[in-house]
Amino acid sequence: MRGSVIFQQNRALGYVSNHVPAFVRYIEKRNENVITTCIGKSFHVYGANSFRLIRVGGLHSEEISCVAADGFLTYVASGNVIYGWRNSTELRKTYRGHQKKVHLLLPFGKHLLSVDEDSLLKIWFVGLEEVYLEIPFNNKQFEISVLMHPASYKNKILLGSSQGGLQLWNIKNAKLVHTFRDFESKITVLEQAPAIDVAAIGLQNGQIILLNLKYEESIMKVTQDWGPVTGITFRTDGHPIMATSSINGQVTFWNLEDQVIVSTLLAHDDSVTSLKCFPSEPLLLTTSPDNSMKLWIFDLPDGGARLLRIREGHGAPPTCIRYHGAMGRNILSAGEDSSLRIFSTVSETLNKSLGKASYNRKASKKQRKREDPFRMPPISSFTSEITRDKEWDSIVAAHAGLVQVTTWSFDKCRMGELKMVPEVFQNKNRSDFGVTVSALCMSHCGNFVVVGYSSGHLERFNVQSGIHRASYGKSSAHEGAAVRGISLDNLNQFVVSGGSEGKIRWWHFKQTVDKPVFSLQLESISLFSTHRESAMIAVAIEDFSVVIVDSDSRAVVRKFIGHKGSITDACFSPDSRWLLTASRDCTIKIWDIPSAYMIDHFRMPQICTSLSMSPTGDFLATAYVDNRGIYLWANKTLYSHVSIRAIKPDAEAPLMDLPATIYDENSPTLMDESQMEIDDLEDAMEAINLNYESPSQLSRELITMSNTAASRWQNLLHLDIIKRRNRPKQAPQKPKSAPFFLPTVSGLDFQFNLDESNAEKQNDASSRIVNPSQVEQLTSFGKLLKKCAAGDDVQEYSEPIECLKKLGPSLVDYEIRNLSPLDEGTGSISVMAAFMHMIEAMLERNQAFELGQSWLAVFLKNHGRTIVENEELRTLLSRVEQAQSRGWNLLEDQLLYGIGVVSSLKNFNG
Repeated sequence: MRGSVIFQQNRALGYVSNHVPAFVRYIEKRNENVITTCIGKSFHVYGANSFRLIRVGGLHSEEISCVAADGFLTYVASGNVIYGWRNSTELRKTYRGHQKKVHLLLPFGKHLLSVDEDSLLKIWFVGLEEVYLEIPFNNKQFEISVLMHPASYKNKILLGSSQGGLQLWNIKNAKLVHTFRDFESKITVLEQAPAIDVAAIGLQNGQIILLNLKYEESIMKVTQDWGPVTGITFRTDGHPIMATSSINGQVTFWNLEDQVIVSTLLAHDDSVTSLKCFPSEPLLLTTSPDNSMKLWIFDLPDGGARLLRIREGHGAPPTCIRYHGAMGRNILSAGEDSSLRIFSTVSETLNKSLGKASYNRKASKKQRKREDPFRMPPISSFTSEITRDKEWDSIVAAHAGLVQVTTWSFDKCRMGELKMVPEVFQNKNRSDFGVTVSALCMSHCGNFVVVGYSSGHLERFNVQSGIHRASYGKSSAHEGAAVRGISLDNLNQFVVSGGSEGKIRWWHFKQTVDKPVFSLQLESISLFSTHRESAMIAVAIEDFSVVIVDSDSRAVVRKFIGHKGSITDACFSPDSRWLLTASRDCTIKIWDIPSAYMIDHFRMPQICTSLSMSPTGDFLATAYVDNRGIYLWANKTLYSHVSIRAIKPDAEAPLMDLPATIYDENSPTLMDESQMEIDDLEDAMEAINLNYESPSQLSRELITMSNTAASRWQNLLHLDIIKRRNRPKQAPQKPKSAPFFLPTVSGLDFQFNLDESNAEKQNDASSRIVNPSQVEQLTSFGKLLKKCAAGDDVQEYSEPIECLKKLGPSLVDYEIRNLSPLDEGTGSISVMAAFMHMIEAMLERNQAFELGQSWLAVFLKNHGRTIVENEELRTLLSRVEQAQSRGWNLLEDQLLYGIGVVSSLKNFNG
């Protein structure tokens, strides 16, 4: 079986953009600009008004190289194939024909222009998916690097080359219209200026040229000092400003009238790949390979840009990830870019950044250079607690190669002011400058943090003040051996430390003692993972094995062997039943602690560097080498039956792909060639969009309720009490007489019964003989019952059922009360029998269950004496009782089954 038994791909977090330029277009129906960014093999669609993720595109077989869009489709080039997506999720068109990777796309009316790495220009019919024209170029003479359609130039495109050449082509007849002079540098950007016949040209040597295409004259020529030009855009909101970007993250704003620099902006830590001013708005969008997307607004007094919105992830792969809090909604992640971030598993709009580690935060904020000299090394590990989250810093982090630890505030989303270093390692006393922090652990109360060092020292600090409180061991806790793991119990009674020499030692937490309380000898230890509620510690050994130590009994209770590489991380499931371990052999193994068996394992394309399981047990979060995202895996045992069996630890682990941004079994994917034809897909989509009406009853084995409001049937038995309570204080006044009188139809809507009056007039005119039907004073409902008395199927009683549904509570009570011929009633025994047949049929069919029960209760309340005295009605009553018992038994069985399942799950979680 391919894949994991317990876990299933869910989704990836933290991806925003990469090196592929984003595409911006205005959607009139949404009344906002929509931004499309690439994230590898898929793409994201964001709304510019709030930077909310609208949709996620399908998964492609190769990395996406470029994106473009028109008013109908989004075009994505993946390898040598171009895909056309409707609404980012419906695959409508596929364009095949290129032999090399496609790197340029340009929608052009009913056509699509594409250029591959061999500089082969293809013009496609969008609707027919056929090639209209091909224009080959020689890479040695004219390697196409950019293309643009000049405004008002019909059927013309402008091609720029890596050799510096610029050509204007007519794509209708494949003729070269004009060859411009050589610019002696690679053309990296072509952008249409707001003025007609003017194009902005960006070169690799940093020059920006405004060229009049009609007369081939340079209107303006400027040079930026930050290297190649990566983007050019113009403000169209009434300000003569041109913005240019470079490979070092700088954006320069030029005044076109004075031809001078107005201001500069350090937008990103990496190259700016997308630079776009929104039409007629003071907004500027930038994206970068640093995995960020920013929206700037020009509202500063000097006309400069201010950051308005931002969406970003880690600019470098995460080093350590941990769930924070008991709800499992937030993941803390430290990255190689020295940043600490919060990723929400509920919505990406709730993601937050705690900033980047800095020796001097105030100086870092004023720093406008790409490289911040005050930036600290990346966070190698951290520990957090939520107990004192609102009062002081709740996160303590260790940095690679440093002896000091830093504090962070989850509540305030910023780095703290404390940098804790023991006195023995302060600069005035320090003799060994190679000592670094190797392990740390916060107490459950959130007041203390215990820090272990590579020299074997074990120190305790107060998190609120940063004051050093205690040292463990006479000279050091582990003589000359690095502290690899630390564990604290919930009551702060003991500190457990593990050293690289293989010793696990128990220390009194409060008492400063020279000797440990207990010592356990193992082999060389690499890391700790603790489950405080069960007092179990998972100890990873450098021989690739893992042992479980019971902190209360201070003994080894389990040992797991099976990994073929060093353990990178380990964690427990919330109920402490499973132990999950990740190794450098690219595998993740799940061990069942009670049975001491391996129950699941799977292999990844990259090494898993960190993993953490949700406190609710629904997700597993993992981070990998050379991956900027955090990947979530769903626990299948929570929502389906999974048969768990023991697996041999040395068995070959199945290979699994990493989750996409959003996982859906029915989502479109292009991982294989056996896919639906486009025509079939369009027919299927049209069929889905047809109006679908749900049937009134899915199955007779299910009890179906009606759509009638509860106020129509719930208080029928208490109608007398309600009438007495709502009795008016004054007698109602008699309305004025109408000029004529017509019979009315009883119901919610006031209407005249013209058919009945016309029929009576005809009878009176034609004959003086009295019709027996005229003698019976039946109501409209009674007449319908008498009409349907011959059959006992519910379909034959549909008319009287619908008639009662339309009536209010008072009229329903009136109609049922008048079914009896006694006590001034207008009914008969046969009509009462027909009513009981109707109720029996409704109960047999399990249809409109609550209405049948309510109407039957009113019937029995008003006509109990008549039913007892009549033998026919007594016989029917027993049949109705049997039908009612079958329905109630079915309902009771299902309710008891559901209550039992919920109770079992509660006991299991407890």
